[in-house]
Amino acid sequence: MIKKIPLIIVFILISTQIFADITGHVSKVIDADTVIVVDISRVSHKVRLLGIDAPERRQYFGEDATQYLTAKVLNKNLTVIGSKKDRYNRLLGKLIHEGKDVNLDLVSSGMAWHYKKYQESQELKDKFLYSNAEIFARKNKLGLWSAPSPIPPWDWRRNNK
Repeated sequence: MIKKIPLIIVFILISTQIFADITGHVSKVIDADTVIVVDISRVSHKVRLLGIDAPERRQYFGEDATQYLTAKVLNKNLTVIGSKKDRYNRLLGKLIHEGKDVNLDLVSSGMAWHYKKYQESQELKDKFLYSNAEIFARKNKLGLWSAPSPIPPWDWRRNNK
């Protein structure tokens, strides 16, 4: 005789898999807003950094931004906060290393834009912080903002298909 598992137990088991943050190390930096994180079970996760959009590698400042992120996170242990996936099946997440928001650091250092098109996926606090970080970087001409008219990556991608 097969016993039925109560629905609440099934929900709890599934929800811990779906909503659990990932702890692991960054094994590869693909570009300045996408990394591979290997969790403690040795499962690889492609993570798209939530709330930001960085220059593409072939775009002005793309290599600089990628090198900046690489220096911050490659082979380092961190936590990925996020549970949703994008249309490319990448986990959308916020990287936390030594208690600091890496995504926010990229914006405040002028390595990425606050990706306002998808800000509804962010917590209210993060929307505010990222928006103000971009204003700060622009005003102080940090990173990509040192160029007279930096082209947002979403425009660059559209024009360079």
